[in-house]
Amino acid sequence: MNDQEPDALLAAAVRLRTEGRPEEARQRLLALSAARPADAEVAYQTAWTHDVLGLEAEAVPFYERSLRGTGLRDEDRRGALLGLGSTHRVLGQYDRAVEVLSGAVEEFPDDGALRTFLAMALFNTGEHHASARLLLELLAATSEDPHVRRYRAAIAHYARDLDETV
Repeated sequence: MNDQEPDALLAAAVRLRTEGRPEEARQRLLALSAARPADAEVAYQTAWTHDVLGLEAEAVPFYERSLRGTGLRDEDRRGALLGLGSTHRVLGQYDRAVEVLSGAVEEFPDDGALRTFLAMALFNTGEHHASARLLLELLAATSEDPHVRRYRAAIAHYARDLDETV
């Protein structure tokens, strides 16, 4: 394999996944991952493809490998963190999901998707106030609904203390 061939193979596998042929993509990515075990992008794409196929348990080690490696673009790192946290949640590993997603939110505080998935994981751990707070803060900060915008300050205020009544 020359240096450009793996990039072409990776692009072809990603294209197969996006065209609705994830099992073919998976087979190609597994071979590429075996040939390039230190390649963070290959590991990320392999994890993602496993998730698409509903093979969450098999996706976890590839997500972890991608995050240990170097060279992931920020957008792909965000995706890998969200994928790993969400996958732990789907597998019922709620505390691990909260751990991964909390770290991801610290790293990327502007990412509303990460905060949303963290809120779901917090809900699963019984942290209902923290979950609702995150979602209300996100709603107040990002909603374009004119009725929500009208009450943005009040929503943000009450998000900090849901038990406040006065």
